[in-house]
Amino acid sequence: MHALRKNRPLRRIVLASAATVSGMVLLLSLKPHAAPALATADSPRPGVSSTAAPGATGTTGTKTATGESVDTRWGPVQVRVTVTGGRLTDVTAVVYPSENPRDQEINAYAIPQLRREALDAQSAQIDSVSGATYTSDGYKQSLQSALDSAGL
Repeated sequence: MHALRKNRPLRRIVLASAATVSGMVLLLSLKPHAAPALATADSPRPGVSSTAAPGATGTTGTKTATGESVDTRWGPVQVRVTVTGGRLTDVTAVVYPSENPRDQEINAYAIPQLRREALDAQSAQIDSVSGATYTSDGYKQSLQSALDSAGL
């Protein structure tokens, strides 16, 4: 019997090559761990602005505060809050990961849920959204920073 038919080295070579190519395709399909973009001059910065209604005093005015930008694994997250009369009345995600369709899909349902949780809780002590753990953690940290800046 011929040596090639007995050991079938060509078959092993083809199978090993196919396995290697499959492994490389799987590795290349993973999301890259790129560093988040640097903040530019037009990006929001942490701060507080106050607007009091005419004749209003003390805690009846409206304060808007932007929390610190928190770097997460998939990109920065930054939150802006509005406080009226000592009560949290609005929460807006100013910056959040949205570079690719998967980020957009995840954050399309996560950001509104986090907003509702924050308004209901009136604090940064909110539950994370399943499937958006990194965004949730960054959101809570930035929310706490904004609440601290607003004096809540």
